[in-house]
Amino acid sequence: MAAEEKKKPRAEDDWTFEIVGLVAAVLLLLCGAWLAARLGAPLADAPAPPGDPFSFTVALAKGDYAWPGTAATVIAVGESLLLALAAYGVVRLRRKAKSKPKVDKAAQHLAKGEELGKLSLKGATATAQRLGVQGNVPGVFIGRSVRGRQPLFGSFEDMHIDIWGPRTGKTTRRAIPAILDGPGAVLVTSNKRDIVDATRGPRQARGPVWVFDPQQVATEAPSWWWNPLSYVTDVSKARKMADHFASGSRDANAATDAFFDPAGQDLLANLLLAAATADAPVTQIYSWLANPKDDTPERILRGAGHTMPADALNGVITAPDKQRSGIYGVAQQMASCLINPEVNKWVTPLGEGDTRPRFDPHEFVRTGGTLYSLSREGSDSAGPLVTALTVAVVEAAEEYATTQRGGRLPLPLVGVLDEAANVCRWRALPDLYSHYGSRGIVLMTILQSWAQGVEVWGDRGMEKLWSAANVRVYGGGVSDTRFLGDLSDLAGEYELREYSTTRESEHGHWSGNRTMNESVRRERVLQVSDLGSMPPGRALVLASGTKPVLVETVPWWEGPHARAVQASLAKYDPGARG
Repeated sequence: MAAEEKKKPRAEDDWTFEIVGLVAAVLLLLCGAWLAARLGAPLADAPAPPGDPFSFTVALAKGDYAWPGTAATVIAVGESLLLALAAYGVVRLRRKAKSKPKVDKAAQHLAKGEELGKLSLKGATATAQRLGVQGNVPGVFIGRSVRGRQPLFGSFEDMHIDIWGPRTGKTTRRAIPAILDGPGAVLVTSNKRDIVDATRGPRQARGPVWVFDPQQVATEAPSWWWNPLSYVTDVSKARKMADHFASGSRDANAATDAFFDPAGQDLLANLLLAAATADAPVTQIYSWLANPKDDTPERILRGAGHTMPADALNGVITAPDKQRSGIYGVAQQMASCLINPEVNKWVTPLGEGDTRPRFDPHEFVRTGGTLYSLSREGSDSAGPLVTALTVAVVEAAEEYATTQRGGRLPLPLVGVLDEAANVCRWRALPDLYSHYGSRGIVLMTILQSWAQGVEVWGDRGMEKLWSAANVRVYGGGVSDTRFLGDLSDLAGEYELREYSTTRESEHGHWSGNRTMNESVRRERVLQVSDLGSMPPGRALVLASGTKPVLVETVPWWEGPHARAVQASLAKYDPGARG
């Protein structure tokens, strides 16, 4: 006895549906014509048609039966219209099903329904009520679940990190909606003007709008200014400010010197402290750096009681020429953005008669306004100043939160750090990320790739930032197989059941006995290739305490602020104005 086993062929996309549909349509037409004749015959005093549609069709074709007049024709036309509408609906549904991305099939194996937990509208609303935050939106909108189309939100105590490749819609589908929904003050960083043009109109209705644009990304006039030295109130903050200049002034892959780079950064910190102590403009620092033998900053520090910083400064000034010039040269490079007079208009007063308003981070976090900080990458980037301003605002919000009930801001501050790796290289961010959520400071760090984050924070720092975030969003467009492999692992596996049949044979003849066998194997819910080819409009969301979920992201023009954004673009976007 021999046996042969054949697996059932998988259904492929062919013309089966169309052929079946055509046959069904012909049958429906025949049945409809018979029904119309049967209903119309009594109205026309005509004989009834044969008893079934097929006999009726044959009799009509042979001339043995005559069509029973106008009444039957009217009924037949009505039936035809209904049939056409039904067919149109079926075709539309089939086309819609075909147009859905293939990745949507994975949604059935990911989080859905009650499994969405705190990401759901119900869960986010409960958190907002617990925190005492009132408003139209219970959190930071993420998108709609592909399975069930439930709106999903990050709560006002969740921190976000997003990785979206180029041209995947991170601005239109993620950043702009988050900015518009911010219930309190909103902080934005970017290297493009589109995010400003689209949102500044609606945000002006919520509070004052400030656009920090020292490199003319949005061609904004310096109608106000901010003094970076107002942040430098002690040695610790002077060192933080120097770190912003150091991280923002060098390329990600630039070689560093183990002695001169730290020494140059320390020198810059001491000069920042001296300038702040003397109430001098920030540009004074570069003047001191241009004259390494000038001991004025040392005398300022010593006179103010900053003995140790003064001693450190004296050690550099009196060092051998080659050593001193090397340290001063590194510090000059870190402060190179201060050479540009156009940049300086944003961080220094324009003479004694300057009537421009001065930006105060402490006042800003209490007003519910919006701050846009823009910069370009590359040499002489204003990124250090953007980072310094961002940190000044966030720390002012933290100080304000400590004076409020529960140690939280009464209205959460939403910070959208778009292009963070290019224009806001805040090196301490991974260490602080989880802390800010408990203060009502909701940050969303948006990167174009995992490698981009590694360039700024290193491998461990990027891993720490990713782990500290409560909401992690991958928006597609990335080709890093290692990163995509990790996402694939997190998405999990499912059981794939396959069936096969076995027929028995005896003496070369097949018998009628068949056996069906079932086998089970595990497959990844999302393969690396699925994640790499994920189209715009889809995102994988991994939230703490919740299974991964596949999300349909929603662009601003499909959201509640569409008209307000269109009006803002018409007013501020040069292309729209033209």
